[in-house]
Amino acid sequence: MQLRVPEGGIPTTRSGEPLIPGGDRRETSDDTSSATEESGRTDDSPTAPGSRASRRADAKAAAPGRPGARRRRKAPRTAPAARLVAAVTAALAVVVAVLGPRLRRARPHYPRPGRTGWKRWVPSWRQTGGAVLGAFGLSVLTLTVAYAVTDIPDNLNSYATQQDNVYFWADGTPMARAGWVQRQEAELEDVPEDVRWAVLAAENESFYSDPGISAKGLTRAVLRTVGQGSTQGGSTITQQYVKNVYLSQEQTYSRKFTEAMMALKLDNKMSKDEILEGYLNTSWFGRGTYGIQRAAQAYYGKDVSGLNASEGAFLAALLKGAGLYDPTLGAANHARAEERWRWTLDRMVKIGKLSPEERAGYRTFPEPLESNPLYNTGEQSDYLVELATQYAKKTAHVSDKDFDRGGYQIYTTFDKKRVDQLTRAVGAARDKARKDNPEAAKQVHYGAASIAVDGRILAIHGGPDHRKQGYNESNATTVRAGSAFQPFVYAAALEHGVRKSRDGAPEPVTGETVYAGDDKVPVTTPEGPYWDRSGRKVAAKNDGGRSYGQISLHRALASSVNTTFMQLGMDTGLDKVRATAQAAGLLPSSLGAQVPALSAGSSTPSAIRMASGYTTFAAQGRHTEPYAILKVTRNGHEVATDAPATRRAMDPDTAAEVQSALTDAFRTAYPETAAKAGGEVAGKRGTTEDDTAAWYVGTEKKVSTAVVVYRIDLAKSLEPLPLEGLGGTIADSVPFGIWAEALRPLG
Repeated sequence: MQLRVPEGGIPTTRSGEPLIPGGDRRETSDDTSSATEESGRTDDSPTAPGSRASRRADAKAAAPGRPGARRRRKAPRTAPAARLVAAVTAALAVVVAVLGPRLRRARPHYPRPGRTGWKRWVPSWRQTGGAVLGAFGLSVLTLTVAYAVTDIPDNLNSYATQQDNVYFWADGTPMARAGWVQRQEAELEDVPEDVRWAVLAAENESFYSDPGISAKGLTRAVLRTVGQGSTQGGSTITQQYVKNVYLSQEQTYSRKFTEAMMALKLDNKMSKDEILEGYLNTSWFGRGTYGIQRAAQAYYGKDVSGLNASEGAFLAALLKGAGLYDPTLGAANHARAEERWRWTLDRMVKIGKLSPEERAGYRTFPEPLESNPLYNTGEQSDYLVELATQYAKKTAHVSDKDFDRGGYQIYTTFDKKRVDQLTRAVGAARDKARKDNPEAAKQVHYGAASIAVDGRILAIHGGPDHRKQGYNESNATTVRAGSAFQPFVYAAALEHGVRKSRDGAPEPVTGETVYAGDDKVPVTTPEGPYWDRSGRKVAAKNDGGRSYGQISLHRALASSVNTTFMQLGMDTGLDKVRATAQAAGLLPSSLGAQVPALSAGSSTPSAIRMASGYTTFAAQGRHTEPYAILKVTRNGHEVATDAPATRRAMDPDTAAEVQSALTDAFRTAYPETAAKAGGEVAGKRGTTEDDTAAWYVGTEKKVSTAVVVYRIDLAKSLEPLPLEGLGGTIADSVPFGIWAEALRPLG
């Protein structure tokens, strides 16, 4: 239908009829209005004027009682209302008449008509351009809204300030505040310009000209993410600063998008120098340090103002990951650090921030200090803190970097009273050794640990002074267990029996089973004597060369008869001896080779693990892995930790028999002390054939304590040295003296 608009402003059809919607048009043409009103269709519909459907509709509308008839008898509209409706309708009609054809032509038809084959599926330039413009507009709108709703917290420093980690005794009282996290603010003007540009050359050379984000870097990060499954790279220094002080370190798209929006806003809020200063003061450089001032002290023992471009280039390399670029952590790290250092200096020359002449002066890699001089430790509690830190990171699955951020509260298992008593007991023994044999006492070490049957580490002695010796004597695996290993051999025999012939069935043994106990009795196999690789018969030696004749296994353990247990281990099976010792708590890495010497104590367990192993006998054969942490919290919220592993290591009857023999061993060796103790106390001494270690391990009140005395010159090697009398005698054992004093009063 074509429209025309006369001077009166009322559109009409080609026949001159006015085009007025609703009842106004029905007054003009009853033939068409009725059908249009009932069906709502246009002239192109089946009910167009003149059609059969139209005539039926008109008849229904004119019938008495029909709604259509009533509507036609309504009074006509008032003149002003009719004119207003007519004017609006006229305006709409003009818009439709002018824009309608254009909109119909612009409407995309896809697949494209008039094309054949693959060309039907190729978008036109209008379709492509429209899609691009639409996507661009939507992106701009999204980014504009995101930028508008992104907020920057007012106080930057409250988010960036690092905290100490606080340690508590088992009773909840404070034990120590660990200052492993070193952080100190530095003014940007105190950072040499060469050092600043070393960081910028390595991390973000366009820092002073970019808007806070890098489109190229973000695109590269997205592409790497798609290819490797995690977001990587692409961050400007502004973005890294935002991440340091506001956001988490998680690698997700949402965090990356938020980081970019905040960086854009922060770049408009702060000056570039302020952002750079904040970045240098909040970045992690390893060795427990945050900020370039502490990093300069940790790696070069000087303030940041004393650094040169070469040292600054190395510190800039650490920003890529101190765990990979600290050269003191291994040869691979050293190679990476030197390559990155060289690249950074060359980059400074390329961007005009270091002259070729200055670069030529930096040919030798600036080796950092071997350790952080700020690591200020000293008292015995520092060994406790070190041990607790290891357990906290492991059981709570906290990375070194996160732990160094601080804010953790570590509730330990350490009993202050037991620690103090053990420290005094070792101190008294050390003083006596220095008086009796001052030359040999320079290399003497005392490792000790007390562990409850439920696995709690109650006390340790780590060394004389953590500042002078970071080596933890309670956790060292350097000397042999000697005859202190015999209970594990006895337990394996009670569990598995012995085999006297190659094809015979295992025979059960008890505490009353008799074995040979004479000195230097050769070890035998079903085929005859056991020969070592040098062609000599293997035989054990008893303390003092004493022979016991035929002796029961129970009494042999109580008397520490070496020859009996070396043969018992062979008859039981050395593989079963190893398995039993491991199930009881000794680490596989510390167990000796599977040769007869295994039963003679060739294994090298630590004092902690030896005490843990003996708890298995006192706990009716159940073993709980030793642990030093009761719980870990951070900012008031408890951190999930792994529960210590517990397992059935041996039959309860086996454990009871071994514990009974150890009780008799204590009473036999120290009858006067046993009489005073009165309670249930069990223990055994341990000596080595080469006299390089002396042990005493025993349980009292469901707590096992192990003490070992040995000599090592740490300045030369970890090879044990002869004790030269510092371990005492069987009757006057130094390890037993420490053990008894640490547990006073016994019983």
